[in-house]
Amino acid sequence: MAALNLLSDKAIRAACKRALDTGNGERLADGGGLRLDVQASGVGWWRLRYRFGGRQSMLSLGVYPAVPLTLARQRRDEAQAQIATGIDPSDVRKADKSTKAAAAEVTRIVEAGLPVPGTFEAVTREWLSTVHRAKVSASHANRTETRFEQDIFPWLGTRPLADIEAPELLAVLRRVTGRGAIETAHRAKDACGQVFRYGIAAGYCQRNPAADLRDALPPVQTKHLAAIVDPRQAGQLLRDVADYNGHPVTRAALALSALLLLRPGELRQMEWAWVDLETATLTVPGEVMKRKKADKENGPPHVVPLASQAVAVLRELQPLTGATPFVFPSVTSPKTRCMSENTVRSALRRMGYGNDDMTAHGFRAMARTMAAERLGIAPEVIEAQLAHAVPDALGRAYNRTQYLEQRRALMTQWADYLDALREGAKVLPFKEVA
Repeated sequence: MAALNLLSDKAIRAACKRALDTGNGERLADGGGLRLDVQASGVGWWRLRYRFGGRQSMLSLGVYPAVPLTLARQRRDEAQAQIATGIDPSDVRKADKSTKAAAAEVTRIVEAGLPVPGTFEAVTREWLSTVHRAKVSASHANRTETRFEQDIFPWLGTRPLADIEAPELLAVLRRVTGRGAIETAHRAKDACGQVFRYGIAAGYCQRNPAADLRDALPPVQTKHLAAIVDPRQAGQLLRDVADYNGHPVTRAALALSALLLLRPGELRQMEWAWVDLETATLTVPGEVMKRKKADKENGPPHVVPLASQAVAVLRELQPLTGATPFVFPSVTSPKTRCMSENTVRSALRRMGYGNDDMTAHGFRAMARTMAAERLGIAPEVIEAQLAHAVPDALGRAYNRTQYLEQRRALMTQWADYLDALREGAKVLPFKEVA
């Protein structure tokens, strides 16, 4: 058996001094494959030569004098024990380095205030940035992120995605339903389901526990936005709008809410550049419309034919706001911002219409109902003017092109009907659609 422990601390110190004096290194053997390679600098490298799997290998055991003789021998003995059990010490070293590097990276991430990889928050933020934001509008993505930050991350954010089970997710969602936010809880569950599906595809987890919660939350009680659909009440509303004694720009916004059938957000953001009073046409860019992100970026604009009544309102408004980009500018920042989303709603409240009576969005519902029931206009023409999506791309293209003249007739007929109601004309009976 080969001799072991051939070196002494005294011999090593002497060798290091000689190397410094002569400028020449030397190699000292301790037995069992362990040796110390002394450099000209007087520093030595501990190395272990061993045989594994039929080939020679070399393993570094540290630097002398930071690693003294006793520690080098201990590391040699540990490596020889691993070899005896069929383990390559070099593989152990690589695994240790990988583990330490991973631990150091986790420490760095935590100290930077970032979520640990593989946790629910980390995977969610990865999904938000790589998938969700590419599919939806920025405002939609921001709402989703806020929902996670407020309702999910505080309880599940640090949990490994693969460890989360359905009961744990349900308990978090019940916190949301407990405050009465049933619809928010359903939206949060759906978003969590998308995160888990992404996690499965990316290898973070094996299953989607959100799918097991299909019937576990209270159902959403659908409540339609308040709208006036009775002709007599609509006539009174229109008279109240005409008599509104607030800001004239707000009165114009109320009048055009009834005439243009736009969504409140589309109306508020309307720019003078979209308006062509000569051709009596309003062209709303696709990116402003309520659509999927791809349709916002690539879809055609929404064309709104303007009845003569709408043109008259815009001509009266032009001297007031025509010098700004927006038809309805913000009072405080008219050059850069449009009217507040609460302006029309607040005006309705001042006129005596509560949340259960009429909303800004209710003007669209009023037109959708009364144009069909009282004027007998075909529903598909009304839907096209309301810019409601139809099931397929061919249908959407057909609506936008083939119904333009019908929609121009609709807008004129609707504006004339509103005039009649405001003047107190006899209410038209229900009509059958031909």
